[in-house]
Amino acid sequence: MPYNIASDTCNPRKGHRLADIPAHDPFVLSHKETNTYYLYTTGIPELTDLERNGVLVYKSKDLVEWEGPFVIFEVPDGTWAHPQHGTWAPEVHQYNGRYYLFVTLHNRDSILAEPPEVWKTNHLRGTAIAVSDSPEGPFRLIKKDGPVPPANFMTLDGTLYEDENGKPWMVYCHEWIQVIDGTFEAIPLKRDLSDAEGEPIHLFKASDAPWINAERKPDDKPQVYVSDGCQLYRTKGGHLIMLWSSYNDEGYVQTIARSQSGKLEGPWEQLDPLVKGDSGHGMLFKTFEDNWMLILHYPFSTPESRAIIYEAEETEDRFNIIGPWGQVPRPKQ
Repeated sequence: MPYNIASDTCNPRKGHRLADIPAHDPFVLSHKETNTYYLYTTGIPELTDLERNGVLVYKSKDLVEWEGPFVIFEVPDGTWAHPQHGTWAPEVHQYNGRYYLFVTLHNRDSILAEPPEVWKTNHLRGTAIAVSDSPEGPFRLIKKDGPVPPANFMTLDGTLYEDENGKPWMVYCHEWIQVIDGTFEAIPLKRDLSDAEGEPIHLFKASDAPWINAERKPDDKPQVYVSDGCQLYRTKGGHLIMLWSSYNDEGYVQTIARSQSGKLEGPWEQLDPLVKGDSGHGMLFKTFEDNWMLILHYPFSTPESRAIIYEAEETEDRFNIIGPWGQVPRPKQ
């Protein structure tokens, strides 16, 4: 039986399995210094004993048994974000000797635009960065007066990318709620990740994926295109790859794109999806045995969603999925 996370948030324990842990937008940090895998996911008051939204972490030596949950971040008072309005897509990056939490925060009370000016109410939403000296936190919010991407953009799912010159960027999704056809954009960061340093650039839009358009049918309702869950990787052949997620007629989809120039600016070509069946928002990580894995969540809905691990393979110019790893619920292909 799944354990009661509400009673366990402040009482971490060992022996959890992935099938038992409510997880949305899962992210794994393989920490070589301690031979430990860290699994980060959101913590919300409705499913925990937290009084405000935060980020949880579980840790494991073998990807099978997990200890936790440990609270590593809670939305503080006195910032642009509302403590009760959500913590989405948390991920932790090891960068220049410290650990940086990228997490999407919200303030639904701060309205950017309302109908009839726009088709749907826009509110303040974007990715913030917090820092710690440990992958187990606690993490301290760096920029408190607004998200890192432009505050007048509705954005989410920001991730860290270092280009070929070592320049840090935040790559993020521009919300379909605001632009209808969701996009992927990137903004340069200061070397210490304390804030943006320059203007954002456009990478591609969700409707560029041919498999999305192939399933579209004429309708009198707005044809929205969701852009979610961007993650970037460089293959052994030097090709730049982006994982991202959207929807087909069956639900959530984990897909992949490739930069034709090998640079962040693209142009980007869309490859066939990796996993379908209401599965997505995945990321790739390497095991301590040097094997590639893809972790994502299935199904999309909360609190039913669980982290699923797939074995992956790296080729010269992309990543492929071999199949599900371990004894876990398996979404259909």
